[in-house]
Amino acid sequence: MELLTNINDFLTLHLGEFGPLIVVGVLGMFMILITIPLMLNQPEDPLKKLQRSTTTPKGDKKNKKERLRHSRQNEQLEKFANFLEPKDQEEYSAVQLKLRQAGYQSKDAVRFYHFAQFALGLVGVLIGVLLVTVLAGDQEFDGTQIAIRVLTPGIAGYLLPKYWITRRVAEREEAIVAGFPDTLDLMLVCVEAGQSLDQAIVRVAAEMKASYPDIALEFEVVAYEMKAGKERDTVLRDFATRCGVQDVSAFVTVMIQSATFGTSIAEALRVYAGEMRDKRVMRAEEAANKLPTKMTLATMMLTVPPLLVILVGPSAKGLSEFGAG
Repeated sequence: MELLTNINDFLTLHLGEFGPLIVVGVLGMFMILITIPLMLNQPEDPLKKLQRSTTTPKGDKKNKKERLRHSRQNEQLEKFANFLEPKDQEEYSAVQLKLRQAGYQSKDAVRFYHFAQFALGLVGVLIGVLLVTVLAGDQEFDGTQIAIRVLTPGIAGYLLPKYWITRRVAEREEAIVAGFPDTLDLMLVCVEAGQSLDQAIVRVAAEMKASYPDIALEFEVVAYEMKAGKERDTVLRDFATRCGVQDVSAFVTVMIQSATFGTSIAEALRVYAGEMRDKRVMRAEEAANKLPTKMTLATMMLTVPPLLVILVGPSAKGLSEFGAG
């Protein structure tokens, strides 16, 4: 008991009134950070391994290793699914859609996203504790200042994945909008050359990887889903939802209506591709027309103050000399 009292007095003397609480919090976070990797690296259950090996069909060794590796990752994340996944199905679907729009198509993307929020939040709190204790020196803080300095980095770390995903979605939408007219032109050439829509989509996915990888990836997903036997209307609607771009949604509507009413897909593609080219030119003209307006404020801030000094300065100096005389 006396030893605990001495430790408490020592921490209070060197770290302030909240010294013992801060030390306990730091030790708790270290324990959490150490426990999570140990739990993730737990040995696999032999029974599960035997069941998977017996149910896995024979095939190439490389593909088998790849399946086993992905299965192991899923099992590791499954242990923390209770707090790494939203309980509400609508919330889960919204997060999953946001991640797919950002380009993360893995089925474990939601768990990785929440795990990143959890881990970065803990790291931020740890940084805040270090700022209050080790890096503060002789400076003393009250309870409010300690809470602000500890919680602010934690909140910033927790919100960092959300900011990153939002930025990725915006960048990806811009890339899809920029590459969509060229994609339609290539698809039109393929269809007019005698290929079906499915073959044209496969060709576009292969040819556009170098110039526009984002839109090529989406068409590749569409091609795989069609090969798997999924209905074309459902595949195209999912494609529009994943992209989140108005031009793609309009294209999907045109394709579905063309297939429904039996009109020529090549003719519909030709008309819509022309509209997309015109729309790209209009976007460039709009950006060019906005440039003078954006430059007006900067021009006024840089030119008006020196001009006022040149014009008003001599008069102000003359008035001041006249008043002094």
